[in-house]
Amino acid sequence: MSGPLPVGFAVRLNRHVRVRDGGRTLVGGAPTRVLYLTERARALIVDRTVRVTGRATATLADRLLETGMADPIVAELPGRDLSQVTVVVPIRDRPGPLDRLLACLDDRLRVVVVDDGSADPEAIAAVAAAHRAELVALAVNGGPAAARNAGLRRVTTPYVAFVDSDVVLDPDALPLLLRHFADPRVAMAAPRVLGLRMPGRDRWIRRYEDARSSLDLGVEPGIVRPRAPVSWVPSACLLARVDALGDGFSADMRVAEDVDLVWRLAAAGRRIRYEPTAVVRHEHRTDVHDWLARKAFYGTGAHLLAQRHGTNVAPVVLAPWSVGFVLALLAQRRWSLPVAALFLGVAAARIARKVEGSAHPRRLGLRLAVDGAVASVWQAAALLLRHWWPVAAVGCLFSRRLRRAMVAATVLDTVVDLRRTRAHLDPIRYALARRLDDAAYGCGVWYGAIRGRSPRALLPDVQWQARGRRPVNRGR
Repeated sequence: MSGPLPVGFAVRLNRHVRVRDGGRTLVGGAPTRVLYLTERARALIVDRTVRVTGRATATLADRLLETGMADPIVAELPGRDLSQVTVVVPIRDRPGPLDRLLACLDDRLRVVVVDDGSADPEAIAAVAAAHRAELVALAVNGGPAAARNAGLRRVTTPYVAFVDSDVVLDPDALPLLLRHFADPRVAMAAPRVLGLRMPGRDRWIRRYEDARSSLDLGVEPGIVRPRAPVSWVPSACLLARVDALGDGFSADMRVAEDVDLVWRLAAAGRRIRYEPTAVVRHEHRTDVHDWLARKAFYGTGAHLLAQRHGTNVAPVVLAPWSVGFVLALLAQRRWSLPVAALFLGVAAARIARKVEGSAHPRRLGLRLAVDGAVASVWQAAALLLRHWWPVAAVGCLFSRRLRRAMVAATVLDTVVDLRRTRAHLDPIRYALARRLDDAAYGCGVWYGAIRGRSPRALLPDVQWQARGRRPVNRGR
């Protein structure tokens, strides 16, 4: 499960890490924290890079990886033979996409196709035979998780790649992901999932999905775990160590089984890496009805995750001071800005006392408080527009202030997100797609909560100091 990083392994501080005090203080990570380095440790970081040459550099590199402050330099990691990988493909009634996927796989890969109760099993068997893939036929449909587990039981190689049938792999996707396993603590690695260009009319939903798909986790690499910038990875394509998976996915889950597996691995002390330079392409839904149904289906998984992982699935995570800060702004009174500023000032002072090891604790405390305030506003906007929108919509009938808040959140979200994604859509249709996306997902969350008779997936997690993770850690 664990061991030292090998000699030659190199990590680089990610772009969100701020180096202060001449290199003695690092600010960043997932979640944000402050690390103070000894003189010896500081000298081991050259051009924001640590190269493993012995025990000291291995310890520092491992610490930076675990805190989310650094990422492996993938191009410098050793490659592995693809013959060590078995690809498991769960399938049901999609022989065409299955043929397309198997045609793009490297000949060195062993392939297991699991037919999850197709209506026409002969068609699936013919495609598998044409590509010399092993076929496992299930008599009863058990869902994607059960199908993947059935394939996992046939794997004899050290690594397994779970790949959905509606995916096409770039040639270097699996080789790049394999490099991450030079780190002995890595249990799983996942690529970036982009849209697959299909013939036919260029629908506006397709253009939105190309820019804002739920499966596309962005351009930044990172460690994957609850409450990190990348908190999960989709099962469209996952590469994992077989000996780290145990019994595999939770077979009783037909949605969110990928999130559940990732979080279980993270809780066991294993690392999961998101690697956006490795790319696979997914056949996105472009029919509006199917698209909305899929978004709502994803939302229903929140209740299942809340049952298994508690507050890790909370829609927002806030400190007590940031709750007061947000509520003061939402009140939209004459006293709102002064009271919000008071909360910010108190938070900055408290944080400054915790970072007294820094050369400029007050300046750092203010910077961290401002970062927290901005993050709190964004979380509040997302809560109104996504998870709590049914309640907010009813509230808008009675509250002019809430209507103003909803309009402001909608405009801010649309402008910032459209600029970030650079979607090939006009602002009106992009805003419409965003709201439909959020509304469908929110409906799914509420449906799951009502059906499961539990509001846990809808409740914020307020991180009181006594039970929250300390925001400041000392590294040596």
